[in-house]
Amino acid sequence: MNLKESLEKKRFVVTSEVQAPLGDDEPEALVKSLSRVRGRVDGVSVSDVELEGVVGDSIQTCDLLLKNRFNAIYQTTTRDKNRYQLQKDLTSAHEVGVDNLLVFTEDYRISGDSLQESMFFHVDSGKLASVLDHLRQGVTIEGNDLGKNFEFTLGSGVETPWGKQMPKRGMEELEDMLNVGTGYFLTTPIFDVDQFEKFMKQVAPFRVPVIAEVMILRTAGMGKFLNRHFKSGLVPEWVIQKLLNAPDRTKASIELFADTVKSLKDICQGVHIVTIGGEDKLARYLNAAKLR
Repeated sequence: MNLKESLEKKRFVVTSEVQAPLGDDEPEALVKSLSRVRGRVDGVSVSDVELEGVVGDSIQTCDLLLKNRFNAIYQTTTRDKNRYQLQKDLTSAHEVGVDNLLVFTEDYRISGDSLQESMFFHVDSGKLASVLDHLRQGVTIEGNDLGKNFEFTLGSGVETPWGKQMPKRGMEELEDMLNVGTGYFLTTPIFDVDQFEKFMKQVAPFRVPVIAEVMILRTAGMGKFLNRHFKSGLVPEWVIQKLLNAPDRTKASIELFADTVKSLKDICQGVHIVTIGGEDKLARYLNAAKLR
């Protein structure tokens, strides 16, 4: 079952994400690390990545995932791409068989041992709409015939305001993305489920699936890093203390993840799991949370 079907059938969707291999990284090693969760996730997103001048080939990675029986999600940004670059990338992704698209203006990236990041979220809906409208009609933005119509299951990022009243502009941006054809929204990382539930009540009138991003924290240091560099107070202090004081930190990490997912099952339509370089450990977390 593909991602679109899972959303339409209102299944509790489970997706994860990986970073496209960089430099001397072996693509086959990535597939091997994910082999234990094949069939257990509805999609695996691959982000645009550039570190120290080295660019990961996310479309090639999507192709590799598809050939190894994973539903690939091409994750891209809109801020630094003009319409022609967006069209080129989406056409290339579609040609290798990708039919899932996840878009942001610019996305934070926390991956590997370095925990490097940049900030993210709101989508340039006008630019994206222009490109997608043409591709859906089977023509380029220059008016050239593509020979077929391109269709994507579109997801877009939404920044949860952590229980505060969402500003009017935020609601307008959600509406803009619905007009572009968004089939689901993906949130910023969720740690405080009670606050997230308030956010869900605010966006309920849109009647669009919301997938909550859940980040696997393996150490207290990861939580402190997120609070210091991403969003102050994002990771509650009690979470950090549990990881810091636990005699078995792996067990504590898995418990935190499982408890969060269990609470989210009654609130939203799925989870997007960020492993922070721990793809080979994902199966243990899925087992604990009873996710397929």
